[in-house]
Amino acid sequence: MGISRDSQHKRRATGGKRKPICKKRQFELGRPAANTKLGPQRIHTVRTRGGNKKYRALRLDHGNFAWGSECCTRKTRVIDVVYNASNNELVRTKTLVKNAIVTIDATPFRTWYETHYASPLGRKKAGKLTEEEEARLNKVRSKKTMKKFEARKKFAKVETPLEEQYMTGRLLACIASRPGQCGRCDGYILEGKELEFYLRKIKSKKAK
Repeated sequence: MGISRDSQHKRRATGGKRKPICKKRQFELGRPAANTKLGPQRIHTVRTRGGNKKYRALRLDHGNFAWGSECCTRKTRVIDVVYNASNNELVRTKTLVKNAIVTIDATPFRTWYETHYASPLGRKKAGKLTEEEEARLNKVRSKKTMKKFEARKKFAKVETPLEEQYMTGRLLACIASRPGQCGRCDGYILEGKELEFYLRKIKSKKAK
């Protein structure tokens, strides 16, 4: 028996049984869930109605994530699944689905921020910088360029919870795409009220 989305087998609103008037039709078919896991990329193509294609991601470990307040999007590594509102089992098995909360690598976003604002982000005061980071932050610039960076720095404030995450090198993000349908794991970095909400949820889950 295949997976079917028909309503022939359903009872009437009154509770009475209905006799099926036809067999299963192909347009009523359903397919098994993708259950995309965290791991080296593996994507299968599925032929669908009308000769179209779906991209069934079976494993993914990278995605494009947006930093909304800074209008910056970077491809980064997905490290772990930490919370899922629908089912804790999906966290344990590290299943990537839409609206799952994951931790991602902060390095691409920190690099962009330090290049754009010429000021450090989420670094310990006594921490040593590599030659590349030193060049990025303390580069010799012309007066005109310095003026441009000084003007930018007025808007360079990052909220405290997010800065604390940059210290650890991992950011909390939410998946906005559907990995089992489009074969991609894209999303956005959590900020503001939404970040506070999920930090509370994760904390209460750990306390249990």
